[in-house]
Amino acid sequence: MRFVSAVCCLLMILFMAVQYNDPDALYWIVIYGVAGLWCGVAAFKPIVFSNPLWRRLLLATVVLAVAGVVWHWPRTPGFWQQEVWWVTETAREGMGMMVALFAVVIAWITSPKGTA
Repeated sequence: MRFVSAVCCLLMILFMAVQYNDPDALYWIVIYGVAGLWCGVAAFKPIVFSNPLWRRLLLATVVLAVAGVVWHWPRTPGFWQQEVWWVTETAREGMGMMVALFAVVIAWITSPKGTA
């Protein structure tokens, strides 16, 4: 399962890299960076989660990512269709937040369980 976290970490790094021409690039780089960081920790340094504080921080990040998905949920009908998200920034942002949530949940699932 650590491999899955490593792949998600790599994907989040790639997502960060393609933000270079976005008007709100810093905002999205931070979102993808936090998700990638958690995936990287789960993949390469899982011993960190033996400390309950870090498990709680990861859980708080999951909760914030859920709130982010609710906040950025695309209101455009058919937002998942390429012809919609290709031209609609809010659809892309909503789906990007969903991907970040997915990555953080993967980090949560693949991290060693302790008391949280």
